[in-house]
Amino acid sequence: MAVKKVILAQPRGFCAGVEMAIETVERALNKYGPPLYVFHEIVHNRYVVQDFGRRGVTFVQSMGDVPSGARLVFSAHGVSPEVWDQARAKGLQILVDATCPLVEKVHREVRRYAAQGYWILLVGHRNHDEIMGTFGEAPDRVRVVGSLEEARQVSVPDPEKVAVLTQTTLSVDDTREITEALKQRFPRMITPPKEDICYATQNRQDAVKALARAVDLVLVVGSKHSENSNQLCRVARSRGVPAYLINDVNEIDPKWLAGVERLGITSGASVPEQLVQETADHFAGRGAKVTSLGLIEENVHFALPAEVA
Repeated sequence: MAVKKVILAQPRGFCAGVEMAIETVERALNKYGPPLYVFHEIVHNRYVVQDFGRRGVTFVQSMGDVPSGARLVFSAHGVSPEVWDQARAKGLQILVDATCPLVEKVHREVRRYAAQGYWILLVGHRNHDEIMGTFGEAPDRVRVVGSLEEARQVSVPDPEKVAVLTQTTLSVDDTREITEALKQRFPRMITPPKEDICYATQNRQDAVKALARAVDLVLVVGSKHSENSNQLCRVARSRGVPAYLINDVNEIDPKWLAGVERLGITSGASVPEQLVQETADHFAGRGAKVTSLGLIEENVHFALPAEVA
């Protein structure tokens, strides 16, 4: 039995923060030329990273890997004040900040709550680039909470003065259980503003929920290092539909397609649309009809850093 229908989720792919970050590196390359250094992967997608790598961009995990006087871009995930200080100490020629504005907003909230004497519970994955940068704003006053079990065990010196913030790439659904568990333990805690959750994360997960009702299988185009791509798989599975994460069309296992007539395809927020289209074309070339499902139109755009604008 062959796939008869392919349904593309809408919205999918690049969000405004990713578009801004990628355009920042493009313009920095055009303006200053290689070599160019980027602290962490500019976005979590291997095709984007490999393409820039071929053009003279070096991605580093430590400021020790950046030569003095080099040109450096900070990734969309944000960095801690300590990393900023290390970068300035190197006397870099050009220092460009491509942090997503939604991430920067959470950084500001950490600084504000810490200055007011709050203990901050930061919900997210402690080894994620975004969480490491946000934690670094006030390491003495932040506790990272990565699971329901940690929510039940975390402690702070003053339970009456607690604020909760979240990793932007987690949706309201992702954090609900943890937030509710924390609220039971800290009834007076300040909860995260809804606008701290990335609009793109929520929209893409909502689109997958709708997609799951219409298909037999979901393919998510994205990197295993991309939290929002992995979450899209989890959302589909939570709706009772099998889902697999693929970097591109070449990673599709024919065994997954046994008995599948209606196939759904979506992509993480750091995935080029070309990879989605190649996947859809693979099935269209075998007779499948390709359609789209979704209502939300995203018209969000973030300004480029002044150094490359």
